[in-house]
Amino acid sequence: SENAIRPFTVGRKNWLFSASPKGAASSAIVYTMVEMAKANDLNTYKYLTYLLSQRPNDKMSDEQLEQLAPWSETAKTNCQN
Repeated sequence: SENAIRPFTVGRKNWLFSASPKGAASSAIVYTMVEMAKANDLNTYKYLTYLLSQRPNDKMSDEQLEQLAPWSETAKTNCQN
């Protein structure tokens, strides 16, 4: 279990050195996306590429945003290991 929390501990230590609160929030968001991709057995690089190519925004419907979630079938089809 110690190895399971090691990445979070390293991330937490790195967040202490963020230049601004906005930078720390951005780091936390990226960390969350990476960990959610891992938890759903997706290739992290493929998932981040897929996610950023779709450019999610506040004008998207809930259904469109759901398709970008790492547990959606669309994301699994495009980003599986």
